[in-house]
Amino acid sequence: MIILIWGRNDDLLVVVVVVLVVVVVVVVVVVVVEVVVVVVVEVVVAVEVVVVAVVVEVIVVVDVVVEVLVLVVVVVVVE
Repeated sequence: MIILIWGRNDDLLVVVVVVLVVVVVVVVVVVVVEVVVVVVVEVVVAVEVVVVAVVVEVIVVVDVVVEVLVLVVVVVVVE
């Protein structure tokens, strides 16, 4: 159908098809890059949340260990 519309202007048809293909490729590349960026940002946020959770747990464990050691020292000193 397109060939019938363009008739003898095959060169113009080739130019239009090439431009359309380039536009589609650029749009696909942009969408893929956006998806990759979103995935990378989500992974970074997830890793940050995990790191913060681990640091908080380590702080809590260290606090508990220090409290237990203080109690042991107090009990030993009192006795």
